[in-house]
Amino acid sequence: MPQLRDDYNIFAGHDLQRTKALADGVFSIAMTILVLELSIPFFGSVHSEGDLFTVLLQVAPRLLVYFMSFITLGIFWTGHSLQYTFIEESDRHLNWISIFFLMFVALIPFTTAFLTEYITFKLAIGVYWLNILILGIFTYIHWQYACKSGFISREIPEKVDKSLRNRIITAQIFYALAALMCFISTYLSIVILIAIQLNYALAPSFRHISK
Repeated sequence: MPQLRDDYNIFAGHDLQRTKALADGVFSIAMTILVLELSIPFFGSVHSEGDLFTVLLQVAPRLLVYFMSFITLGIFWTGHSLQYTFIEESDRHLNWISIFFLMFVALIPFTTAFLTEYITFKLAIGVYWLNILILGIFTYIHWQYACKSGFISREIPEKVDKSLRNRIITAQIFYALAALMCFISTYLSIVILIAIQLNYALAPSFRHISK
């Protein structure tokens, strides 16, 4: 029996394609759930454009948080998929690191809904930020383990490895600073978070266009 267990541990988790397929599935479902969480608040009777505009204003915070969370998932999906462009091998440990990472990806709709319902509370910002922090930690651990285990392409330039690590660390520092802004205003914290995310999502394209 011990021998069978050892053999299982050796053979499990080597299929990169299934891991990437699972990741794509979890991200797509999480993104879809974000949309399903959007709802129109009850306003009684709407008799004028002004009444309808009031309804829209009530929905605005939900749309703001939805926008932030969708970008959050997009950034982490991009980072996760980018790592797998350089990862050529895997084992059960790397596989489980990815699964735990996806567990917190799937949690984003919950922390988003929690923040939406209690958007003026600092704790709600803290819970959402903690979700992002854990995703960042698992993203770094995933890359670190792949490098340490020799699963990365030998042709990868050192500057690529350094860039991936620095990007994760720098982003998490900025996210933490943005979260701290909740002590001034939770809305300010959300706006700064969105600004940071837009920078990471769009700035590379701007630099490419400028060349």
